[in-house]
Amino acid sequence: MPRGTLITIEGLDGAGKTTLTRALAQELAARGRTVKLLREPGGVHLSERIRELVKDTSLEVSPHAEALLYAAARAQLVQERLLALMEGGTLVLLDRFVDSSLAYQGAGRELGVEQIRAINRFATGGMQPDRTLLLRISPTAGRARLQTRALDPDRLELEGEEFFARIAAAYEDLARAEPQRIRTVDAEQPPECVLKDALSAIADLL
Repeated sequence: MPRGTLITIEGLDGAGKTTLTRALAQELAARGRTVKLLREPGGVHLSERIRELVKDTSLEVSPHAEALLYAAARAQLVQERLLALMEGGTLVLLDRFVDSSLAYQGAGRELGVEQIRAINRFATGGMQPDRTLLLRISPTAGRARLQTRALDPDRLELEGEEFFARIAAAYEDLARAEPQRIRTVDAEQPPECVLKDALSAIADLL
């Protein structure tokens, strides 16, 4: 059986990752593909519990602890779900993966991208996405979208402008470093255009 395909969706909060992931899943399923939709942190019980911790605004979480919690959630997801899905030939759409930690904890929290990369290489056993869709949106536009949601902001979403500016810059650096894997999509255009561009960016994998 051929190995599965791992496609990750990345970007700032408010970029529309969840909306795109769901739209892609529907479109690919309509084309007869077996698709599994997962999110990070989460996807399995332990990782969902960790998600509650890292997003809880009532908790004080140090940057180092935050980075390790995300890596722990990721390690469990890989071992409990992703490895089996890849071995079973499934196409997996994953809302966030290692690139999120490189951008948010490595750059946003200023812990160092390479330090965070090393932690996550250990956590994932070196698993790499076949393709990463980076939804490009300005921090200002992303935050404006978040304000229209009915949900209360989580612990990370409450951070300031400089934090998100560092993350946006880090994502651009990652995309320049790996243009074959990471394809950028303009997330400030209408959702149907985002979906069309995303499908074009993964067409060779389908």
